[in-house]
Amino acid sequence: MVKVKKIPLRKCIACGESRPKKELIRIVRNKENEINVDLTGKMNGRGAYICFKNQCFELAKKNKKLSKALETEITDEVYERLEDAIKLNQEQ
Repeated sequence: MVKVKKIPLRKCIACGESRPKKELIRIVRNKENEINVDLTGKMNGRGAYICFKNQCFELAKKNKKLSKALETEITDEVYERLEDAIKLNQEQ
């Protein structure tokens, strides 16, 4: 009998769609309340996931879903880094 590897699923905070973890970007708030865009998915801290879609990014920014998920205020700099990561992924 072949053992099937379980693929971890995560939910996008903007559209609510569950996808494999590798198809999403993770945003992390660590113990020092620093917000980072985690492309590796392995940083310590509270995480929230978002799709690589522009619509999801715009929805999350407009409705402040990222702030609610991470329980802290999100700066424009973090949104810029997140937008750059999305654009970079779409070019590949």
